Amino acid sequence: MCLCLPVPAFLPNPVFRLSGWRQRYSELTLVTQNVDGLHQQAGSEGVVELHGNIWKARCRNCSQYLDLRNASATEMRGVCLSCYGKLRTDVVLFGEMPPAGAFEKAVAGAENCDICLIVGTSGMVYPSAALPSIAKRAGAFVVEINCEETPLSEICDEVIKGKAGEVIPLL
Repeated sequence: MCLCLPVPAFLPNPVFRLSGWRQRYSELTLVTQNVDGLHQQAGSEGVVELHGNIWKARCRNCSQYLDLRNASATEMRGVCLSCYGKLRTDVVLFGEMPPAGAFEKAVAGAENCDICLIVGTSGMVYPSAALPSIAKRAGAFVVEINCEETPLSEICDEVIKGKAGEVIPLL
């Protein structure tokens, strides 16, 4: 098994540049289904990654994590240097559970937020698609920003149709 992935070098667009929001909103919970690490690259901290991260690998044997951007040639061939077990990318595949504790952190954020922004998602992938409903039941004002309506649109207090990269900077 080889972990070398031909992933092009992408740069965060304005949607990912939310790092300044933490200074204004100390209790901001940023939850993402993206696996590309662009939120962190843009400076956001404490990102809850529900579907893992393509730049990380995890040993199937000892559960040690590895940053693939700094991996050795042996590790890139899928071998853990600690126990010689097999490494796998830390991306959640269909039918797998989110990383331990990730969904619980996302639910806690949803239950305690005043405003829940849903940005650029189909609203059809669970369990993450349940988060806006959890926030709504807890009394949050729910806003969807998307180019088209989704199954979540009907529970939203406000639906803003548009490209996230154009709408988010206006907020």
